[in-house]
Amino acid sequence: MKLVIVESPNKIKTISGYLGKDYEVLASFGHVRDLPAKDGSVLPDEDFAMSWEVDAASKKRLTDIGNALKNADELILATDPDREGEAISWHVLDVLRQKKLVKDKPVRRVVFNAITKDAITEAMRNPRDIDEPLVDAYLARRALDYLVGFTLSPVLWRKLPGSRSAGRVQSVALRVVCDRESEIEKFRPQEYWSVGARLNEKGRSFEARLYSVDGKKTDKLDVGTGQDAEALKAAIEAGTFSVSAVDKKPTKRNPYAPFSTSSLQQDASSRLGLAPARTMQIAQRLYEDGIITYMRTDAVQMAPEGIDQARRAIVKNFGADYLPEKARIYSTKAKNAQEAHEAIRPTDMFRHPDTLRGDPDKHRLYELIWKRTLASQMRSAEIERTTADISVFATSRDITLRAVGSVVTFPGFLALYGVEAKEDRDPNAEEDEDSRELPPLNVGDRPKLEQALIEQHFTQPPPRYSEASLIKKMEEIGIGRPSTYAATISVLQDRNYVRLEKRVLIPEDRGRIVTAFLESFFTRYVEYGFTASLEEKLDLISDGKLAWKDVLRDFWNDFQHHVEEIKDLRVSEVLDALNDLLADHIFPAKADGSDPRRCPNCGTGQLSLKLGKFGAFIGCSNYPECRYTMQLSDAATGGASEAGTGDGILGTDPESGLEVALKSGRFGPYVQLGDGAEPKRSSLPKGWTPDSLTLEKALQLLSLPRPVGNHPETGKPISAGIGRYGPFILHDGTYANLPEVEEVFTVGLNRAVDLLAQKAAGGGRFGRGGGGTPAAIKTFEHDGGPISVRAGRYGPYVNQGKVNATLPKELKPEDVTIEQALELIVAKGGASGAKKSSSRSAGAKKAPAKKAATKKPAAKAKSTAEAASKPKAAAKTKAETSA
Repeated sequence: MKLVIVESPNKIKTISGYLGKDYEVLASFGHVRDLPAKDGSVLPDEDFAMSWEVDAASKKRLTDIGNALKNADELILATDPDREGEAISWHVLDVLRQKKLVKDKPVRRVVFNAITKDAITEAMRNPRDIDEPLVDAYLARRALDYLVGFTLSPVLWRKLPGSRSAGRVQSVALRVVCDRESEIEKFRPQEYWSVGARLNEKGRSFEARLYSVDGKKTDKLDVGTGQDAEALKAAIEAGTFSVSAVDKKPTKRNPYAPFSTSSLQQDASSRLGLAPARTMQIAQRLYEDGIITYMRTDAVQMAPEGIDQARRAIVKNFGADYLPEKARIYSTKAKNAQEAHEAIRPTDMFRHPDTLRGDPDKHRLYELIWKRTLASQMRSAEIERTTADISVFATSRDITLRAVGSVVTFPGFLALYGVEAKEDRDPNAEEDEDSRELPPLNVGDRPKLEQALIEQHFTQPPPRYSEASLIKKMEEIGIGRPSTYAATISVLQDRNYVRLEKRVLIPEDRGRIVTAFLESFFTRYVEYGFTASLEEKLDLISDGKLAWKDVLRDFWNDFQHHVEEIKDLRVSEVLDALNDLLADHIFPAKADGSDPRRCPNCGTGQLSLKLGKFGAFIGCSNYPECRYTMQLSDAATGGASEAGTGDGILGTDPESGLEVALKSGRFGPYVQLGDGAEPKRSSLPKGWTPDSLTLEKALQLLSLPRPVGNHPETGKPISAGIGRYGPFILHDGTYANLPEVEEVFTVGLNRAVDLLAQKAAGGGRFGRGGGGTPAAIKTFEHDGGPISVRAGRYGPYVNQGKVNATLPKELKPEDVTIEQALELIVAKGGASGAKKSSSRSAGAKKAPAKKAATKKPAAKAKSTAEAASKPKAAAKTKAETSA
């Protein structure tokens, strides 16, 4: 008799039927033991010894397994094919060995991606040993989650009464939501007008938009007032129309890859309205019923037999015309996929969704998976896109209108699976003109005007995150894993840090206070880059390339020291820091310029953040004489506090306690930290104006360059920064430009690696060509002219005017000081540098560069902290709250 251990009791009957009478199948009901929720479960001083606890229900199940093993000839561990499944097998085996029940009996580990006879039979023919590196990765994650949760949460309870907890991944996810809310509060709408015309050709109406005026192409925001729009409308109404150009181009739209866990959760939310947690519950049932493959995966590739079956199902359901000549092969974008290694797909492609109509939820989700899987192997949709330029004559202005439309000439995969839902579409994105159909148009046609069209618009703030878009963001910046996304969002809601309202996530005051506290006092540990880097290390452990205790040791040494420093802070000091950090939110500037913190009741007291039994509120410093209070949500009107247009103090850096000042220099405005001999400085990037600069933005600038994470192939760090010619990312001496300044502060590891790959492949500068002056890595102010450090084709160099001097190999470009730059320029014979260097030695000290080695990231690059709470014993499901 062979004893087989699975996780869920729902699998026992099916698997027993496949294996026959020579096998006995028992279930562990998920995890059988966990770290006790108390101090001392992980002992860093004893080489991270971990104490495990078995609850009462698991004791009985382990006893049953032990009794069955006594009469068995072999133990087969058949838990799920991911990290958690590997950990459960390891726990079961460890307990049985401690009880001396295994003895010399053979132990085998088998994995199957689907509960079908073929999959299980194949797994039994290919047993293996337990994957020790994968178990080590689990142990490292569990220890980290415990150490962060049980070390950081008590600090929160003491310093922020009313707070619940912090966690390694949960806190970073919360920060993502809070950062988006801050963006929305600080957003200022901009008026613009759309201009166009409804025309008629051969009895068919179509619309054309303004394309150019007086030979200059117009952008969306170019028509900024109603007066300008009316003038253009009058010119259009007075003119005649002639088609000056028609361009017809055939295009193709390729199908989407099969589902991974995150893409399934996103599409189920957008198309079916299902919450991620609910999606995973239904998917679990479909998997246990043998209908789909394993549902926790970051892979998008399909097994060869799955591809073959999908292609045959396409021919049966749609005909041979819909089948591409060759099978489509997809690759996983995840750097080190450590979950199951196949996409989510039906186990039988010929099982039509209508066969599951008895259960509405299972039917809807299975139909989504079935359609997506088949569509992924279908032919591309073929579309003819038509662009027609229409000149407007007999007006005082040279005006061109453009009409765009498209016709689907062959639907391909669109016949089964339509375009991706746009639930979280950018409200400022251009309208999709391709969905329109134009009448037949030829050069020289003279369409008639039906109506000139103008309409007022205002730019919209970025949308709040839905559950689906938050999962997409977490995946993009590299925090969490497929088995943790849904659970992380549920934890944030359960702890009243965020609320779900009209399908979007809104941070509660408690969540914003906790985030502000962590940003102020645990900056590094809630940075996106730090958390993504830690996730990479954990993945390297699972790949056998790092020792798990070394990773724990490196993390714990810094973390413990930082916590000890924070423990001595008084609550009043914490509140002072939060008042500063949340000033834009809770003390917005008043239109009359008066002090926004002056108490409106007594007139002499200062309003300040207070912490009560039921959460945060605003109170007067003259309490109890003045009992004025205000809810935090009432105080936050959305008017961000703005800096003045001239020099001035923006606020205080919460890390160093130094003042952050806005200054005007010979070469433009810049921000400065403190007034020492060598204060940190940073010029305002293009598009940022002094009157819109806030303390938060200034600290972002002063924190650059920002660590993004380690490159998955080289292991070397990637950083993001802003140079004289724009934002960039840097990796091992290679620079790649970013399209927007704001992306410097948010770019995740996946995005950075893609950009570097594009650069290596000769992708250039976002369509602007590969030529031109390289982006400046850093710049200095100098009377002889600005000095910049740049990355050239043949290596980094410093530049002043027309003088370029190559950097020595031992000097990193990000470490260059103004003194070193001047020496190199003088040695090169630069006139401006030579003339000024001897007489401006003091001035050379005014703007030294920040050294990357001593840089302290401010409140913008973040990390996470996941809940260290034990999974519920009653559910005995996977520890999805570990990251």
